[in-house]
Amino acid sequence: MSESRVDDAAGKPPLYAHSANRHGERQLLADHLWHVAGLARERASLFGGGDLAYLAGLWHDAGKADPEWQRYLRASEAGTLRRGAGPDHKCAGALLAEAAGADHVGWLIHAHHGGLRDMEDFKAWLAERRVLPGPGKALDAIRSELPGIGGHPAPALPSHVHGDRRSAEFFLRMTYSALVDADSLDAEAHDGGEARSVRGAGPTLAELWRRYEAFLAVQPAAPESPVNRVRREVHEACLRAAVEPPGAFRLTVPTGGGKTRSAMAFALRHGMEHGMRRVVVAVPFTTITQQTAGVYRDIFERGEHDADRVVLEHHSAAAEDAGDGDFPSREALWRRLAAENWDAPIVVTTTVQLFESLFSNRRGKTRKLHNLAGSVIILDEAQALPPRLLAPILDGLRELTAHYGASVVLSTATQPAFDLIKEFRDAAPREIVPRHAAHFEALQRVEYDFSKAEEPNAWAEVAGWMRGKPQALAIVNTKRHALELLDALDDPDALHLSTLLCGAHRAGVIAEIARRLRDREPCRVVSTQVVEAGVDLDFPAVFRSEAPLDAVVQAAGRCNREGKLDGPGRVVVFRPPDDASPPGVYRSGRDIARVARELPGFDPHDAATVRRYFGLLFDLAVDADEKRVQEARKRLDFPAVADRFRMIDDDTCDVIVDYPEADAAKIERLVEQLRSRERPAREVLRELQPHMVSIRRRDYEAWLRERFVEELLPGVGRWPGGYYDTVRGITVEDPEMVY
Repeated sequence: MSESRVDDAAGKPPLYAHSANRHGERQLLADHLWHVAGLARERASLFGGGDLAYLAGLWHDAGKADPEWQRYLRASEAGTLRRGAGPDHKCAGALLAEAAGADHVGWLIHAHHGGLRDMEDFKAWLAERRVLPGPGKALDAIRSELPGIGGHPAPALPSHVHGDRRSAEFFLRMTYSALVDADSLDAEAHDGGEARSVRGAGPTLAELWRRYEAFLAVQPAAPESPVNRVRREVHEACLRAAVEPPGAFRLTVPTGGGKTRSAMAFALRHGMEHGMRRVVVAVPFTTITQQTAGVYRDIFERGEHDADRVVLEHHSAAAEDAGDGDFPSREALWRRLAAENWDAPIVVTTTVQLFESLFSNRRGKTRKLHNLAGSVIILDEAQALPPRLLAPILDGLRELTAHYGASVVLSTATQPAFDLIKEFRDAAPREIVPRHAAHFEALQRVEYDFSKAEEPNAWAEVAGWMRGKPQALAIVNTKRHALELLDALDDPDALHLSTLLCGAHRAGVIAEIARRLRDREPCRVVSTQVVEAGVDLDFPAVFRSEAPLDAVVQAAGRCNREGKLDGPGRVVVFRPPDDASPPGVYRSGRDIARVARELPGFDPHDAATVRRYFGLLFDLAVDADEKRVQEARKRLDFPAVADRFRMIDDDTCDVIVDYPEADAAKIERLVEQLRSRERPAREVLRELQPHMVSIRRRDYEAWLRERFVEELLPGVGRWPGGYYDTVRGITVEDPEMVY
């Protein structure tokens, strides 16, 4: 084995940070500390955390100078000791920070492997460890090796964190992100594998803009129509607004108004104008993520060279092409590496991934956060953000725009009145399209009919309305209602969309709907809300069960979307036979929408009506910090923040289904890998994600007791063959079990 250097003149062995890599070379501890310090400073300098990150990087592994840790490294390398965490190597660095009067540096060092803890945990840990012999021996050794490692003054913190505990909390998590990314990148570089050649700067925003212009230049001229005129005006308004200073923006565009492409045009021009680094697009559902990523790949990924890896699609259902055998393709490797720290020109993700990372305390999830600084962040379908978590979400967005050089774009046809939430009042979002009211008026492509919402309607009656139309979409509020309407419709060719279908099934149904609509074939669809936001389907008639007003307007976006009908499309809002509805804010929103319909000037086409509705909703029904996340943030209690901030309540379990039939062999192979534990469960579950359905925990546990479901891992089971229907998805005898 070669080493980076031989023992020094005094006979002392060198201090190492990492064992031998694939080239037989160990990494010197001094090299690792200096490299991480420099990388961390570079990543945190954009938001004033450079000095803090530098010292955290310089001292984070000082404890590895402990002779006991060095013996552990050699023994692990020789195979005489099983590799593991080894002796503590964090306390020595924390003591260096304490000597400098830099408690926050010590706290970051304590967190750099185990995740963000609260300050009291750190102090208790330090009091326990400081009396052990190892940290003192490590300090003696590291000071001998690097005489200049101490003596640094405590780093100054940005002025905005003084006196504002939540601002300080956000700053610390962003600086922590810079530290752990730097640490991971230097360890990866030492490994000497292919990762280093795959990583690296992709195309700049300026280059992406040139590709965008080239894409537009070859598009056929759009025929003159109200829809295309609005799309053109929205696009032009986005380009004009791009010169505005960074900050918070609203992009209010009627459904079908071309906001996906226009939002990206704004982001690229705005980013070029202000020296920004990347575009992050977050959407509420994985189906929209896949659709949006596909649109952007068609525009920007022009070849197979490394520089053409532009669009990172990062969410639980994103496919990873493993390549041949155990050797991943460079494309798959790039996707995996870029997903770790969002080092990509365009990131398309889910709002769950974005915000649960933003408020996580885990090293892996937080590693990417520093790359939000200096980025344009587009929140598509912003109305879908969970009301009970709006306070921390909006506070985080305000921090990013006020202190981290980011711009945030709230993009939707139903713009929520977020400025009524106190955490966002100072953000002062600017309208990208000032004349959006005129666009809503111009694109009144539907007529609303609320006459069927006065009294309950039997499913047979709703089914009759649908049978009277060759192409019709009905959207209901629960899965049980969807199945009941499907039964009443009694149409063997009818299609069904809900979360009773696995992801692969839903994607296939959406593709089939689009084909039937395009080919003008009969197409009757019964769906829950999964079809409502961002799915590009165009029906002549939509029947919508009573719902929150924004959901009704979004449903109307699936009707006469392209404006091709001779007259307006028809959106019928009806009251179902019973009052079942998702609980909480959704049910309150439905009831407030009933009240709003009675107010003077009610007009679902009017953005002012939608704003008035949201004002009532936020005032009467929304606790924007229901889980008291903000209180935990103020205490710098990072574990409590992560525990309380859950966009999806953890009351569901997943079952693996046999769909599609063509993938049966692959699904069975992956299930066997879960049973045998031959591969890490996380990897296998990621591949199985398109073939999984989430069900309520109480139902899952009942089926386990009845031995109906085979449990493979806690909360993950195998759905029995024969109980997955090619139309209905998961099937059970009791419809109440699929609420």
